[in-house]
Amino acid sequence: MEDKSMTLTEHLEALRRVLLVSIIALVIATIAVYFGFREQLLALILRPMKDLGIKPVFITPWEAFFTTIKICFVAAIFLALPVILWEVWSFVLPALHSHERRLVYILMPASIILFVGGVVFGYLVVFPAAVRFLLVTASEGFMPFITISRYFGFLSMFVLPFGAVFQLPLIIMLLTHLGLVTPRFLAKNRKYAVLIIFIVAAVVTPTPDMVSQTLMALPMVVLYEASIWISYLVRRKREEKVRQEGI
Repeated sequence: MEDKSMTLTEHLEALRRVLLVSIIALVIATIAVYFGFREQLLALILRPMKDLGIKPVFITPWEAFFTTIKICFVAAIFLALPVILWEVWSFVLPALHSHERRLVYILMPASIILFVGGVVFGYLVVFPAAVRFLLVTASEGFMPFITISRYFGFLSMFVLPFGAVFQLPLIIMLLTHLGLVTPRFLAKNRKYAVLIIFIVAAVVTPTPDMVSQTLMALPMVVLYEASIWISYLVRRKREEKVRQEGI
C-alpha cells in the first residue's frame, strides 16, 4: 500500500502537518467564537442558573476572562472538528483497506452524531434537573455563592460524559458485528449490566448525591435496552449474509 512505502521521516512530516493544521484551525475557531458569538454562548451556558435566579460570580480579577477563554475554546473544538477530522482522516486513509474504510465511513459520522446528541441531551434534560435539585431543593435556606469557573467545570464534568455514554449502541453494534456479543447474552446479563451502569454513573457523576447519579444512569439503561435490539438486528443481518454466501 502507498502508506507502507513512506519512510519514517515522511510519516513524521505528515503527522507534523496534521498537528499544525489542527492547532491553527483551533486558534482561528477560538478567535472567531470569542469575537463572534461570545455573549450568545455565555447566555446559553448560564441559562440553567439564570432560570433559578442565580448569577455566578468571580473572586479573582482574571477568573472571568480565562473562564470565558476556556468556554470559547471548548466551543471552538466543535467548530474546528471538521477540519481536524479531515486532517486525521487524510493521515490514516492510505493505511486502511477498502473494507476498513467503509467501516470508518459508517462509524465516524454515527459516533459524532451520538456524541453531540448525548451532550445536548445532558445539557437540556438532565443538567437543569440536577442543578435545580442541588441549588434549590437540597440547599434550601442557604445562599449560593458560585464562581463562574467552578460552574463551568461542573457543567463540563456533568455534560461531557453523556457524549461518551451515548456511544454505547455503537459499541454494541460493533461488538455484535465482530461476533463478540449476542443479543441473547446481553438480555441474559441485563441485571448485571444495570448494576455496572449505576456503578459507572456513581464514578462519572461529579456529585455524590443519588439524584444526579440516577439521572446519569437512567439514560444509560435505556441505551442498553436499545442496544439489545440493535444487536439483534445486526446479528440477523450478519447471519443472512453468511447464509447467502454459503448458497
